[in-house]
Amino acid sequence: MSADDFKISVLSSGSGGNCTYIETPQHKIIQDAGLSGIRIKRLMEGIGKDLTDVDTMLVTHEHTDHAKGVGILARKYGMNVYANEETWRAMDGKIGKIPVEQKYVFDPDTTELWGDLDVESFTVAHDAAHAQFYNYHHNGKSFVIITDTGSVSDHVAGLIRNADAYLFECNYDPEMLMNGDYSYSTKLRINSSTGHLSNQDSTEILMDVMGLNTKRIFLAHRSHHNNTKALARLTVASIMKNNGLGVGHDFQLFDTDVEKASPLITL
Repeated sequence: MSADDFKISVLSSGSGGNCTYIETPQHKIIQDAGLSGIRIKRLMEGIGKDLTDVDTMLVTHEHTDHAKGVGILARKYGMNVYANEETWRAMDGKIGKIPVEQKYVFDPDTTELWGDLDVESFTVAHDAAHAQFYNYHHNGKSFVIITDTGSVSDHVAGLIRNADAYLFECNYDPEMLMNGDYSYSTKLRINSSTGHLSNQDSTEILMDVMGLNTKRIFLAHRSHHNNTKALARLTVASIMKNNGLGVGHDFQLFDTDVEKASPLITL
């Protein structure tokens, strides 16, 4: 691995579980562990990597599809775990005991400098204790992960602008949501400013924040009940093309899946 290499794989993304792998020459990191330990182990093996090599886990918030495997992975593999104080409190009693020497606080809206990797945290609008996501910087390139938000503020838009790659929420199609089986209160929650982003809303935000550096966009955190891969991709691509953006030429759109990891790529 050269000093320039910045590798990523979306191990799992969707309403059923979320986990992403980030690698630089000095660090091997996973963000979130929303599946069982054995499933994450197998997903890692599928991209030719081993959890024993992971040194750090970052947790965005306490919801099960992001935190289910946090405790077991921390205990079994000895990795350091970072989350903000509110998220740690919200996970208390849900993930089991983690040795105190492995627990770290990553304050919202701050940047941690870890050798060849700078990690910038930012708060999102979601109905959790204090959901925060991360912008990873290595060797002049950046990778933004942002899901589980019902809106994106101007402040956050400024922080994530012109990244080389985005893992970006396309949670639901509004028509599928409103015509589906969820209770009315659940539909309102999902569609609220602290719920999730629709395919259309995500596209509008992406068109605002992406720039000339942006080459890869992963459509993420898709609802199994209120969306499909084909519909999410068609919606995003159509709106972007209608606005004159070079989908498939200037940048690529990628699907993500709960059950299958995306290939390990170098940014």
